[in-house]
Amino acid sequence: MNPLRDLVGELLRLEGALVEHVEPEGLEILAPVPIQRALDLPEWSRLGFGAELPDEARRLSLESEWLGRLGNLLGEGGRTLARTLPRSVSAPGDPERVLQHGLALTNATYRLRGVTPAWTRYLVFTFRYSAVSDEKREGLLHFGVNTANGATLDDWVEPLLALALPPGSAEAAVRPEPEKPPPAEALPAPWQAERLAAVLDRAVPPRVRSRLEPFLAGMARRQERDLARVRRYYGELRAEALERLNRFESAPDPTEKHRAGAERERQRLEAVAREYRAKVADLGQKYAVTVTLEWVQTLELLSPVERFDVLVKRRKGERRIALDWNPWVKRLEQAPCEYAHSWDRTRAVCDEALHLVSPAAHGPCPGCGKELCRACHPAKCPKCSRPSALPDPR
Repeated sequence: MNPLRDLVGELLRLEGALVEHVEPEGLEILAPVPIQRALDLPEWSRLGFGAELPDEARRLSLESEWLGRLGNLLGEGGRTLARTLPRSVSAPGDPERVLQHGLALTNATYRLRGVTPAWTRYLVFTFRYSAVSDEKREGLLHFGVNTANGATLDDWVEPLLALALPPGSAEAAVRPEPEKPPPAEALPAPWQAERLAAVLDRAVPPRVRSRLEPFLAGMARRQERDLARVRRYYGELRAEALERLNRFESAPDPTEKHRAGAERERQRLEAVAREYRAKVADLGQKYAVTVTLEWVQTLELLSPVERFDVLVKRRKGERRIALDWNPWVKRLEQAPCEYAHSWDRTRAVCDEALHLVSPAAHGPCPGCGKELCRACHPAKCPKCSRPSALPDPR
């Protein structure tokens, strides 16, 4: 099995081409005119995907220009996918125990009030990221959110994507058959574009950065090594020039020759400093990292859930929240972070509005040290008016 061959073959079939497998690892294609134009192919052709090519085949690989051609053929098709999962007989065996293992609050208590069947809308976004410096790193990031409560689905993304795979893929063997969507009133209201953009803008960059951490750390080590080499080289040149300058200036009876030599060494010191700054700037440009992020696809997955009704108590305040247990993933989602949408499980509860936020978003103000909730005060500290936002992870 060659995944790239299977993908290209399925795409060409969907676009109206006649496709047959030929060995070794190839496709024989009878293409209509639109495919001929998009892929620069004759009406009949063969494509090869392995180390050995079929007779008269043209090679197609991930490194070739063919991916761009296939993208042109696909256009905006495939950018969105909607699926509805059927109800499952699965149910949480012990809801109290499930909640105990799934909800971690640092400064509040909670009580389960009940569990009821419900429906929810998951949005799973696929992004392509690329980091370019003197090396390049690329990858795909999947980010999911439950629109019923804003909970992020970092641990669930791969299972949810597997549930939505098209028929014929190996992973789709256990995929449930889709059913008709539930009535609109059974689903959470669709998010407005502004809300969705705000969540993605805050949640996606730190996840991309976490994926790039090994790459960035390696670049930083190499940059520091090159900077140390530059500092050592120009430090030695400066030390030699200073030593000669001191000899000229400390002569007991300086002559015109001594004064000319001292001036020459001062000019040399200035030149060394200029070259050092230029080399440091060159290294800064060499190791500067440009990260680009491109939206690839959005999956809207309508799913049955078991909705946990939870009462959260903090001092004299209390608040009810809903957490969903998915019968297909068989897990309870983590509580939403209402500021940073972070992927860690632990949450703190603020005193003012009982927001659930990550511990970092409930930490002290950098100015006065007062503990504050960034969801309540995203711009500035109410006590000292210093900016309260957490450092931008980008």
